[in-house]
Order: sequence, then C-alpha cells, then structure tokens
Amino acid sequence: MIILGIDPGIANTGYGIVHSNAARVQSLHFGNIKTSPKTVSEERLKIIYDTITELIAQFDVESVVLEDIFFTKNVNNAYIVGEVKGIVKLAAANNSKPVTTYSPMQVKQAVAGYGKATKLQVQKMVQALLKLKELPRPDHAADALALAICHARSHKLLKIREKFSQKPT
Repeated sequence: MIILGIDPGIANTGYGIVHSNAARVQSLHFGNIKTSPKTVSEERLKIIYDTITELIAQFDVESVVLEDIFFTKNVNNAYIVGEVKGIVKLAAANNSKPVTTYSPMQVKQAVAGYGKATKLQVQKMVQALLKLKELPRPDHAADALALAICHARSHKLLKIREKFSQKPT
C-alpha cells in the first residue's frame, strides 16, 4: 500500500509518502509545500491542492492520511488549517482515494510507543523505522512521514474492526 501522509498548514504543508508491505515500511518521497504570505489565500490553497493532486498521481497513492489537529487558543489558525484539510480531502476525493485522520497522540503512540513523545523522539523513530541516513527535515515532512507510518501500522486493525462491526444482512 502506498500512503500519503499530510501535515496541513497554509505556509508549510508537510508530506510524506511511504510504501507499506507487511511489516516493512519504506520512504518513497517527502518534503514541504511552502506558500508565501504575500500570495492571496485562494492561490495558496490552489498551490497545495495542485501539488497534492500531482503527488497522488505520480506515486499512485492508495490512501491519504491527515493529522486531526485541535486548537484551543488561536481560532484563526484553526480556520486556516481547516481550509487546508478541506483542500487535501478534495484532492483525495477527486482521485477516489480514502482519507483517514489520526490524533497527534495516536501518531506518537504508533511511531514512538508513547503518546506524549517529543517532536525529536518522533523524528528519531521515523528516521530509524524508515532507515534514513539523516533526520527527516523539515519538521512538517517528518510529521507527515509519522502519519503515514501510523496508518501503515493501523490500517489492518481498522479493516478488521470494520469487518466485525458490520451486521450480517
């Protein structure tokens, strides 16, 4: 399964693409979609949408994963990140790809084994799990890779749970 993890943000949207085959997860590509604050928001969203769409096609992505972000202090950031999440979901839907979301705690638990792991601990585990020579940078890309790893480890369990929760017809 090829998984595209997305760490949404208007200035920096991190992405990480992994290939998951049984217990092995391999990094295919990662990076950051950077947009300028001098550009109007609708153009920034279009840049993000177009790039996500290109990545889905280029890597034949099968599943898209987003971080479920919670904001308690800065409501404006919540709205902006919500717009980016909507654009990512639209790109996935337009390409018939399912979207799954995970909380930061779920991602940390799946990658580092501890739901309150630090950013550096998560980065080091991502580096180790994907056998990368260096820490993945920027931070947004590392977070996106962590999301993809989390999904690689969790999607089978989700499928089993879904199968057993369906009532016979």
